[in-house]
Amino acid sequence: MAITVRQATSEDDPYIEWLGESTALSSVSPLRAVSQADAARSFRTLRGFCRSRPGTVVLMVESEGERAGFLILLTDVPDEVSRLDQAFIAYMAVAPQARHGGLGRALLQAAAAEADRLDLPHVSLMVTSENVQARALYASDGFLQERMLLTKSVPARRDG
Repeated sequence: MAITVRQATSEDDPYIEWLGESTALSSVSPLRAVSQADAARSFRTLRGFCRSRPGTVVLMVESEGERAGFLILLTDVPDEVSRLDQAFIAYMAVAPQARHGGLGRALLQAAAAEADRLDLPHVSLMVTSENVQARALYASDGFLQERMLLTKSVPARRDG
């Protein structure tokens, strides 16, 4: 299978929008009751934020010449705690029918190469604890757990 990773162009925008919106719910923990429509709206908001950043790099992966996934990499947003430079994977998606063929790994490696090219010492990302397959991919590519977000559900208060 021929895998190619390239910088995305404006011609890729409809595909990125479609795949991002259709996979957005997989980035939400089951602790939070979110509809597919709300998750898609959040993806559009994230994409708008990323577009506003001058250091955003969008990578497109193709399999046999067909689009099969993308990765949005922020290169101008330092780590929020240490303030050290980093590349941050804001979103990555591979089309469901194209998974388990090395496309996600190709995107991760291209993101690391871009970080290296820009002399950024780290590549970071966030993933839900339930996304076992993605976590296994990241671990096999050398990503280590650095922090954990803990969440507690509390009863909603309704006044009135």
